[in-house]
Amino acid sequence: MKGKYLGEFEELVLLVVASLSGEAYAVAVKNEIFKIANRKVNISAVHSALYRLEDKGFLSSDFGAATAVRGGKKKRLFEVTSAGFETLKRMKSVKENLWSQIPQLSFQTL
Repeated sequence: MKGKYLGEFEELVLLVVASLSGEAYAVAVKNEIFKIANRKVNISAVHSALYRLEDKGFLSSDFGAATAVRGGKKKRLFEVTSAGFETLKRMKSVKENLWSQIPQLSFQTL
């Protein structure tokens, strides 16, 4: 595995892939990012992030069946690996810890 740290965009892509449960391909990830984060992203940026995450061992991919809608082309479907899920859990824990230390933003009750 090349690196274990994620940038903000990589984390967002990894979270979206996890939420799409086996139906994650580049266009679906791009559309979901816009839907959830109201963030327009270039499809090339999504492809780059997906391949980086796969190189890091956080995603795996395989080709789905060819469809007539896509002119006989296959979709490359991505899934989160166990290392990817562990990284997401770690990132969530780090962020929750930081949020709890900001008095003006803390959601803990006294």
